Amino acid sequence: MVTVTLPTPARTLEPYTLGAASPYWDGAAQRRSFDRVAFAACHVVADPLAEADPWLEPAIDWDATLAYREVLWDLGLGVAEAMDTAQRGMGLAWPQARDLIARSLERARARSDAPLIACGAGTDHLAPGPDVTLDRVIAAYEEQVAAVEALGGRVILMASRALAAAARGPEDYQRVYERILAQVAQPVIVHWLGEMFDPALEGYWGARDHMQAMETCLAVLHDQADKVDGIKISLLSKEKEIRMRRRLPAGVRMYTGDDFNYAELIHGDAEGHSDALLGIFDAIAPAASAALAALARGADDGFFEVLEPTVPLSRHVFQAPTRFYKTGVVFLAYLNGFQDHFVMVGGQQSARSLLHLAELLRLADKARVLRDPELAAHRMRTVMAVHGLA
Repeated sequence: MVTVTLPTPARTLEPYTLGAASPYWDGAAQRRSFDRVAFAACHVVADPLAEADPWLEPAIDWDATLAYREVLWDLGLGVAEAMDTAQRGMGLAWPQARDLIARSLERARARSDAPLIACGAGTDHLAPGPDVTLDRVIAAYEEQVAAVEALGGRVILMASRALAAAARGPEDYQRVYERILAQVAQPVIVHWLGEMFDPALEGYWGARDHMQAMETCLAVLHDQADKVDGIKISLLSKEKEIRMRRRLPAGVRMYTGDDFNYAELIHGDAEGHSDALLGIFDAIAPAASAALAALARGADDGFFEVLEPTVPLSRHVFQAPTRFYKTGVVFLAYLNGFQDHFVMVGGQQSARSLLHLAELLRLADKARVLRDPELAAHRMRTVMAVHGLA
């Protein structure tokens, strides 16, 4: 066992002894058999040696970025590419997102096991403003959807800041979504991202009240059910997700985006379950894989035994301001040795405090997701030294 000195909220330093290495990183590249569809929304690895302005130019380490997709696929998880976890709209612009999508799809096609991948298409190349009309929003969506489909990708239809700013009511959302869904080549995943993840999306679907907004979203899904594989909602409310899940058209999946309550939502109840499209699955990938395999075997107790200890970690990573959760996801990738540095595109490594990162290490240890505790301790000491606490 290894001990590391960590800061506390009382402005003191105290030793913390890490437990054993995670039992879920077994080192074997194998697909697991699940009875849930499970995507991990995946992060990007920055290139700290690139000659670029970090706040303005997203320099990406493509080798490390794509290598981590291979890790997720080896664990049986799908990759939700170029989503908000990849810092879409928070450091990663559409040109780089399109490049990321192309590279990931190429890597997926090179594998013999046909791994699961779906790719974010939105309107983030169209800046919201008073001159932005619904027709311009539609054209922006069409451009990105066409780009993803031309690359052979399956679309995740992302929420639009430009639409949120331009829409005057529910009917505007219905017009835009029905126009886009009518054109797609294969069923898409619609993403309803809540304002806790992106404040610019408050009032999405034409109402600040989520229950009213849900009615508009459901109307779109029912009208275009043959064009929709599923809906991912990220509202951090299990009650709202379950209520919506029970009203979906036949054959349309609910993909949980609830990084607070995913264990019970994926497990489900007598009336159904949620599949998964989660940012936290990037950070807890081996535990998620082991838990889903247990659930598929009918080992419900084993599912909860593996996954429930990860929930406090996830709630910490996604604590308010929730939009900064990407920092925690990348920090865990750094602790686990999947990148050699703690640098993010857009300089977002500075979005969380040292206290936050220290608690993240404690919770990751308790969740049993640290691949090599000695490496994690060494890297935590390095981060402490950067903060003058060597």
